[in-house]
Amino acid sequence: MTAEIRVGDKAPDFTLKDQDQKEVKLSSFQGKKNVVLAFYPLDWSPVCTNENKCMTQDFDKFQKAGAEVLGISIDSVYSHKAWKDALNLKHNLLSDMGGSVASKYGMYLADKFITKRATVVVDKQGVVKYVKVQEILQARDDNDILKALEGLK
Repeated sequence: MTAEIRVGDKAPDFTLKDQDQKEVKLSSFQGKKNVVLAFYPLDWSPVCTNENKCMTQDFDKFQKAGAEVLGISIDSVYSHKAWKDALNLKHNLLSDMGGSVASKYGMYLADKFITKRATVVVDKQGVVKYVKVQEILQARDDNDILKALEGLK
């Protein structure tokens, strides 16, 4: 198992499909935007639903902070599409079926076939500037993430 990524590490590049089956490449944001990678266990689960709704409520704050928010779970693009539409989410959801990207970041729980609930902020140079792993049933706090992004301006 790969160790969890740490602040100061170069963020492993990846390409995953979003809910619309469009490829999203992490390195395409370099020099343009900071990126919030929001790893979460499963679409449709109560804690994941609530925290993703909060990210949509705070979407304008993330945009003002110059950040792209990307939700990442092991769910399919089809599940992501239905869930995003059902909740009217504003941020993109990336499908990491098999957990290969989560594994690169040390965020894959192979025994459960899900990702950890974790946030990784990658700056415009592709360097990890913030990492927080939550208890699986504890929602992340957007204010913590926004504070981390403030320091990157």
